[in-house]
This record gives sequence, C-alpha cells and structure tokens, in this order.
Amino acid sequence: MLNNLIDFYLKSHPVTLGVLLFLSIYFIAVNWLFLYRFFSMKSWYKIEKKSLETLLMGASSVSDSSYLSHFIKSANSLNKELFDLAILSATKEATKGMTFLSIVASTAPFIGLFGTVVSILDTFAHIGKTSGGMSVIATGVADALIATAAGIFVAIFAYTYHQLLKRKSYETINFIQMQSESLLARNGE
Repeated sequence: MLNNLIDFYLKSHPVTLGVLLFLSIYFIAVNWLFLYRFFSMKSWYKIEKKSLETLLMGASSVSDSSYLSHFIKSANSLNKELFDLAILSATKEATKGMTFLSIVASTAPFIGLFGTVVSILDTFAHIGKTSGGMSVIATGVADALIATAAGIFVAIFAYTYHQLLKRKSYETINFIQMQSESLLARNGE
C-alpha cells in the first residue's frame, strides 16, 4: 500500500498533486465547518424548541436563552417589525458557513477534473518517449482519474453537509417565528 502511494507520488504530475493537496484542504475545512456549525445549531435548536414549548404551555415570555429575548429586552413594545428583524437576524446567524459549503460542493469536481486533464495531457506527452503503448496510456489515465474521484468525494460531503445544516437552520428559524407569532397573538397585534 505504501509502495503504491510512493509510486503514485513519483509518477503524478505536480499540478495533479497540487490539486489533490487543495482538495484535501477543502475536505478538512468542510468537515471542520460542518462539525462546528452542526453542534452549535443543534444546541440552538434545543434552546428554541424548549422556549417555544414553555411559551405554548403558558409562560408569559420567551426564555432568557432564546434568540428573541435580546430583541424583546431592547424594545419598548412588541410589534411585527421587531420580530421580522429578529427573524432576519436569526436567519443570517443560522446560515453562516453554508455559502462556503455550496461553493465547495460546486467547485470541487471541476478542480478534480482539472487535475485529471493535466495528468492525462502529461501521459500523452510521455507516450512518444516510452515504449509500451496502451499499457502506458491505461496506467496514466487510471492515475489521472484519482483527481476527479477526489473532487467528487469532497463535493458529496460538502453538498450533504450543506443540506443537513440547511434543514437544521430552517427548523430553528421556524421555532423562532412560532414564538414571535405566539407573542404577537397574545398582545393583540
């Protein structure tokens, strides 16, 4: 296995190796971002869900840990505009990092494809210098396709993580919106 990796490293074009390094950095960043945002969104989701439940069970206001509490404390009166502003602010906070995930999901396959194309061009350039014909081409193309596979691999994770965070954000924002509508209904707005 280690011999295969060393052989791949020695045979590959520097651009292909650079692409694989770049995709590795993408992969690490995507996983770090997902883990950070997933656990923070999970915590926030639980806070808003509990706050909504206590509000629906008869509490007079949202819990102090709810996102809405900051807006309610700073306002003179509760109105729709205040809660719309709070929901927009919460949406902005909940969707942090999702743009990066969507960029990685859409660009990683093309970055991998770029590495593959350069490696295949390098393989064809070496055909005239060596003998072996089809075996040289097959080996070169097989090694080149690793970059495309790596790009697709990274994109799958980025897209999946984006969808998971998007859903968790949507649910959290819905809890905040239900709390605001409940408070407005109680105040006759």
